[in-house]
Amino acid sequence: MVLSKPQKAGLALTSRTIETNDNSSVAVREHLNHLYQNFPVHSFHRGQEIPLEAHQIWIVLRGVVLLNTLYPSGDEALLGLAVPSMPLGLPLTQVTPYSAVTLADAELLLLTLDELHRSPTIQQALNQQLIRRLQQSESMTALLGLRRVEDRLKQFLLLLSQSVGEPCKQGRLLSVRLTHQHLANALGTTRVTVTRILNQLRSDGWLEITQGRRIIIRG
Repeated sequence: MVLSKPQKAGLALTSRTIETNDNSSVAVREHLNHLYQNFPVHSFHRGQEIPLEAHQIWIVLRGVVLLNTLYPSGDEALLGLAVPSMPLGLPLTQVTPYSAVTLADAELLLLTLDELHRSPTIQQALNQQLIRRLQQSESMTALLGLRRVEDRLKQFLLLLSQSVGEPCKQGRLLSVRLTHQHLANALGTTRVTVTRILNQLRSDGWLEITQGRRIIIRG
């Protein structure tokens, strides 16, 4: 994989700013730049796989990254979504295989474990974001216990609206476009089932789907 020419990111982050979903992506990016000064930043196009190494941590600055694994049957499973300020990488998981793919054009910062260990400030910031990842993982585990696929899908979309939702007149617009197959992988069901339920939820007025195929959760 060919990475773009590394840029420089910059240090002073308030967790409150990062955790507030309604802040502009520009403001979030500026705070992250200040926090991670002098570390290289790489740009990725939508659908590009992020190279993962055992001694490296990536930090999402802009965009959303899909975290996946592959079962022996060949089926994919969605493990989570890394949004701005969240870390990802092989040192943070025991799942094998493990892959990270961008859902939109993205910028990620790269640092090694040695660099992380030398900076208590960055360690503290990452601990806050790892808590967010843990909360997301537990929420996904809980919703997978729901018997009805419709309930699982609705809870998953509500979870997404909290992490990647943007306020709009009709409710909250998911800032990334997830395919029906992505949703099926996350919920352990089929694409056909997801399509049927989405159509029903749209007919019921629970959600809308824009011309760009993005989902609005009605408020």
